[in-house]
Amino acid sequence: MKIAVIGAGAIGGLVAGYLALQQEDVFLVGHADSVKAIKARGLSISGVRGDHHVTLGIAETLGSTPDLAILATKTHDVPQAIKDNLQYLKGATLLTTQNGVRADSLVAQYLPREKIISSIVMFGATYLEPGKIIHNFEGSWIIGKSAYSNDEAFLRFFSLLGKAFPTQVVEDISGMKYLKIFVNANNCIPAILGLSMQEAFSDVEVSKISIAVWKEGLRVVNAAGIKLVSLPDFPLERVTKLVSLPIAEAARIYSGLMSNLSNVPLYGSILQSIKRGKLSEIDFINGEFVLLAKEKNISAPLNTKLVEMVHQVEQNKRFFSREELLNTTRGFIN
Repeated sequence: MKIAVIGAGAIGGLVAGYLALQQEDVFLVGHADSVKAIKARGLSISGVRGDHHVTLGIAETLGSTPDLAILATKTHDVPQAIKDNLQYLKGATLLTTQNGVRADSLVAQYLPREKIISSIVMFGATYLEPGKIIHNFEGSWIIGKSAYSNDEAFLRFFSLLGKAFPTQVVEDISGMKYLKIFVNANNCIPAILGLSMQEAFSDVEVSKISIAVWKEGLRVVNAAGIKLVSLPDFPLERVTKLVSLPIAEAARIYSGLMSNLSNVPLYGSILQSIKRGKLSEIDFINGEFVLLAKEKNISAPLNTKLVEMVHQVEQNKRFFSREELLNTTRGFIN
């Protein structure tokens, strides 16, 4: 089976590398800097599974039609990635991996819905530089049921992906995708500060902002009538129980959890994009709460402010201080 991975960043590079190590026929599509680096030196992966050096084909666009294309770009890059490779994607099945809930509808503007399989990535990786990736932590790969659910091709795809990560097919991936927004929603805080996850959330006062983000997010999704569904590695109760506690107690628990995530510094996808001079996914994560609130004519002031602050960091190339963050958000926390 021919596999193409479109996007040579943290997740795309990791998936392509691990599949190639399983002797699968994998081709990677990336930007010019990644193409140059990986052609010259190969792909380097380090982290929880040890150090690996992978040799695989890479180019800026596809040159043939794969059986399965794994789309691993950021959500805002989805339309351009599809257009750049459309002639070869029309005959392929495409698997989305993006955070948020918008990627499938963006792809469906170009490809038939029955050729799109939705997924959620629960493993974590950091893009260091072109061709160098750290695999930070393990996690499952959740695959949504689709038109292929009982089809031999779907089963082959599912089996193939399982060679890289533990996989699970689920009925209600939409409810899980909305809960995954909660998993990612606090990545904006270290991005605003320019710190690792562990550095940012070792501060209990900063962790109070995280609890308030979840509390506001729950209010919004409940108003929108969205049913959240537990993820295999992240039960819904992790959010609902914390937000039900007094905020000081909840923040202490959250701080302890996040401070001990990994022995190596973790940088969320939002900060990784900023450090690379790229637009982040903030509009598809916290921005989803803001959009839902507008649709229901209610307010989401904290998430609105955090989205604004991330865009300021993107534009001005200056991180906020702890005091600036706390002062700006203090009125939204209770």
